Amino acid sequence: MSTETAIVQGPVDICAVTDLERDWGEVALIGERQVAVFRMQDDTVYACDHTDPHSGALVMARGIVGETVDGVPTLASPLYKEIYDLRSGACVSGAEFTLPVHKVTVENDRVLVELSA
Repeated sequence: MSTETAIVQGPVDICAVTDLERDWGEVALIGERQVAVFRMQDDTVYACDHTDPHSGALVMARGIVGETVDGVPTLASPLYKEIYDLRSGACVSGAEFTLPVHKVTVENDRVLVELSA
C-alpha cells in the first residue's frame, strides 16, 4: 500500500455551472482535498476549502452565502459564524482566521477549479 498523496496540478473540471444551485454550497473532492463550491445569484462561482479554519470541521459548504454592503461576496461559517471574503479568504468579521480559496474559471458552462497551495 502506498502512503504517497496524489498531487493535483492545474484546473480540474468538477461540474456544469447549472449543476450548482444559486446561493447554495456543494462539495467536490479534488485529489484528497474537499472543496466547497458556490454559485452566486449573478452566476459567479467561488471555491474554498470545505474545512472550517476555526474548528477544523468539514462544514463550509453548509455556510451562509451573502455579501457586504460594498458588494463583496461572503461566506459565514455554519459553526462559529465568522464571515469570510470568498474572493480572498480574509475574515471580514474580525477573527484571526483565513479561509483558503481556490481559482475558479468557467469554460463552456463547465466549472474548473485550480487548488491553491
